[in-house]
Amino acid sequence: MSNAKISALLEKLELDVQGDEGNWRFELSGRLVMIITDESADRMRVIAPIVSSAELSEELLRRAMQSNFDSALDARYAIAKETLWSAFIHPLSSLSEHELLLGIGQVVNLVTTFGSSFSSGLLLFGGGDSQGIREQELLEALVNKGLAI
Repeated sequence: MSNAKISALLEKLELDVQGDEGNWRFELSGRLVMIITDESADRMRVIAPIVSSAELSEELLRRAMQSNFDSALDARYAIAKETLWSAFIHPLSSLSEHELLLGIGQVVNLVTTFGSSFSSGLLLFGGGDSQGIREQELLEALVNKGLAI
């Protein structure tokens, strides 16, 4: 992948893209998304801001970190510049168009599901805490609605 190929892909997607090569901004599903590249360092990242890190409770921060283990998949929650971000980071040269599109989708999904399922998609990589936490939350919701015994 290169900056030129990313530009061409974004153009095909017919997004209202701002910025220039190596530093693009656009909205997707009402969320600000940025793609930042450094061809000389062979790195790229897709990022989207979520909330000021000052607004994070210890519980939300812990839950976000747990999801990085099993439900965030290729995107991750990260803190920088006093902001909680959703981030997908990948070497630029080996990045395929398909991986970039999946990365963008996962970043937007992490923003959207922050505070609820903390998931970047439909998959859950086992072995973490998210499945048990989600099952408990669903059970409590049913109990609160009088639907479970």
